[in-house]
Amino acid sequence: MTYACALKVPKALTFGASAARRSLNAHLNYPGKSSIRSIRMESDISTGNLRVENCESRGAFIVLEGLDRSGKTSQCGKLVSYLERLGHETELWRFPDRTTTIGQMISAYLSNQSQLDDRTIHLLYSANRWEKNSLMETKLKSGTTLIVDRYSYSGVAFSAAKGLDFEWCKVFLQAPEIGLLAPDLVLYLDIPPEKAAERGGYGGERYEKLEFQMKVGNCYQTLRDSSWEIIDASQPMEEVQKQIQEIVLDHVLASEKGKPLSHLWQHK
Repeated sequence: MTYACALKVPKALTFGASAARRSLNAHLNYPGKSSIRSIRMESDISTGNLRVENCESRGAFIVLEGLDRSGKTSQCGKLVSYLERLGHETELWRFPDRTTTIGQMISAYLSNQSQLDDRTIHLLYSANRWEKNSLMETKLKSGTTLIVDRYSYSGVAFSAAKGLDFEWCKVFLQAPEIGLLAPDLVLYLDIPPEKAAERGGYGGERYEKLEFQMKVGNCYQTLRDSSWEIIDASQPMEEVQKQIQEIVLDHVLASEKGKPLSHLWQHK
């Protein structure tokens, strides 16, 4: 897909447009380091239109979401390996990022080593994403695809599932996330909470309780939008992996062709 804009200019400026095109072509033909940005300028003498097509290759932003023990972490690792084998520069990210100061506070809370108000922990999760946002954008624009294990949707779903006051949820759950980079694709690994609870290691962290996970699953349903793809995570791991790979590759290629970045929950 090509992303383009058309600018209307007077006929008198046609000569200027042609000169600009010659100058740009000379620059692009210079035998220096090649750029990932592709620009094409075309002039139409009969109408005086100058058409500028700006196509900047970038990495794709792919998020995996789902209940605890739905298989996100395993599938993230397999997806990174798959894309790297195809020659795509790819990195695995996780939220919360427990390596930062804020992330360490979150980690202590999740492992029941500290107690925090529900509103406080929600804002810490959001701050943890914001402190990585600039680096994330830099990585994407440099051509690196990011596979991200959990993102803002988890923050909203888990906080809402705690039964916080409805009005507070309506105003404040999404508000701290507005303006963060939006994923190109959200893969939701759908699995019945009872089945997830049968998997190894379940119950080791604060939120791994069956009744609570049921509430989280219901909250996730309200967050779905056109960027989401639902994967039946109760299938064999190899089948889930195959479906994920087929869906993700299309989005990686679209990003390399210049699909623009967007931001979360910013309505025009």
